[in-house]
Amino acid sequence: MGKRNQAAAPLWQKIMGIELSPVSHRERLVSALGGFIAILLVFFLSRTMLGAAASPVMVLSMGSTAAMLFGVPHGALSQPWPLLSGHLVSGLIGIACLLYVPDPLLAASLATGLSIGTMHYLRCLHPPAGATALAAALGNDTVRAMGFAFVAAPLMLNVLIILAVAIAFNSLFPWRRYPAFLVRAAAPAPAAAGYEAISHEDFVYALSQLDSFIDVSEEDLLRIYGLATGRHREVAAAEAASSAAST
Repeated sequence: MGKRNQAAAPLWQKIMGIELSPVSHRERLVSALGGFIAILLVFFLSRTMLGAAASPVMVLSMGSTAAMLFGVPHGALSQPWPLLSGHLVSGLIGIACLLYVPDPLLAASLATGLSIGTMHYLRCLHPPAGATALAAALGNDTVRAMGFAFVAAPLMLNVLIILAVAIAFNSLFPWRRYPAFLVRAAAPAPAAAGYEAISHEDFVYALSQLDSFIDVSEEDLLRIYGLATGRHREVAAAEAASSAAST
């Protein structure tokens, strides 16, 4: 099923948005191992440094962050700026709502909505940070007593730990460097002859027409385009060799 493309997929799979891009078992196992190591270290180090204050409830959003950093390490939403800034602003907003909005239902809803809007404007959209805002706004007496200090530790301490693990762990595998900038340092595959190169301005215009956040970088799109058009070059070369051999 993994090797079938979206065009050939049944309608129900397209409607449900089932991802059919081929991904190797090796990549899936590496992602799972990275998430396991990251959360293990987050719990161990935060509990060692903070003691009883490091309640498991305070690190729940790190699970979804781990899924992004190790499952989609090259995604735009997984990069250091969204990771750090997303959790930071969401934590601050969540604690502010906990302290100053008496009704828990309103505090939780307001914290989540304000966090999403703020992350959009700061260009640091990181979905797990929405859970951070929600958890902070619904914090228990311990979180309330810590106030904004909660944002420094355990929140940002846990974020820094998982960031360090992502950089170190992904560096072991050449095809999945983190941050994605380390992968982009390699020149993207050039477009095949007969295909025009896509300029930065073209991408900016196309994205502006979609008016939605697309979780893929310009460099990755260029690389995909180059590889796709390069396939025609390989087919043409193979056909030419076959023709020469038959004559």
